[in-house]
Amino acid sequence: MSILRRLTPLGFPALIVVLLPMAWVLDDYATKTLTSILVLGLLAASVALLTGVAGLPTLGQTAPYLVGAYTAATLVRHDVSIGVVQLLAAAAAGALFSLVTAPLVVYARGVVVLMITLALGELTMTVAGRWKSVTHGTDGLLAFAAPAPLPGLVTLDTDRATYLYVLTVVAVLVGVMLLVLRSPAGALLRAARDGEARMRASGHPVAGYLTVAYVAAGGLAGAAGSLLVTVERYVSPGAGGFDISALVLLAVVIGGATSLVGALLGAGLVVATRDWIASRDWFGGSMAGHAPLVLGGLFILCVYLLPRGLLGKRTAHE
Repeated sequence: MSILRRLTPLGFPALIVVLLPMAWVLDDYATKTLTSILVLGLLAASVALLTGVAGLPTLGQTAPYLVGAYTAATLVRHDVSIGVVQLLAAAAAGALFSLVTAPLVVYARGVVVLMITLALGELTMTVAGRWKSVTHGTDGLLAFAAPAPLPGLVTLDTDRATYLYVLTVVAVLVGVMLLVLRSPAGALLRAARDGEARMRASGHPVAGYLTVAYVAAGGLAGAAGSLLVTVERYVSPGAGGFDISALVLLAVVIGGATSLVGALLGAGLVVATRDWIASRDWFGGSMAGHAPLVLGGLFILCVYLLPRGLLGKRTAHE
């Protein structure tokens, strides 16, 4: 794994190059599965930004994710059919939600952060389930029209077109975030994570740095919510449930908590384990219905064999 970690500066462009031709190689089912992995991977990247880079472990990124998804769904229902408009609005909504809730999170540390963010996620899901005039409650919103990525382009009517759109969005957003994390701003954030007392003593506004990171992660999660609507053409409160939070955190731990690229890889491994490995017949018996058992075994193996994850390291910024 040390060789893999040395290659991570080139890992993200290489990953995109590998994923791009998959639209013409895989069948429709596999293409849609890979698209769903990218959506979950973007959400996992927002968790990695907070958990590994900023030092704020979170179980509540499904809250801005759900806010972004319902924002995009509402725009679709009002005949706003441009994908980029939906994406930007959802990202802004997720960022705004995080800005409003930031004072509850950025001054807490450790397990307290986990509990606060978990509560925010559960409260958001509850509100979505009861605000029937906007969300249709637990029935969710269904059968959205396929958007066009930009004005004048054809709509995303095929799995291949949707995959290429989602891949482009993920590549741009994660790529920009990687550049930011390699800048002095990223260095300040990591310094605040590793030596908060020293940073405060030297006059740095640590809470301000963490707030910016928290809002940026909320924007990423909101954008992932928009992509969820584009891919699934459906959204319900269940999209922000605890099971999704746990799945995403598992992906981050497996991929490496300090690595955004690792979060994408971890999401792929988790979804592949849940939807493919756990549905196959092994040793003459079916594993269908035992996905949590398989995921639990995968998690235990990763904790013991790869304690920092696939790409994680102490001072990583990928």
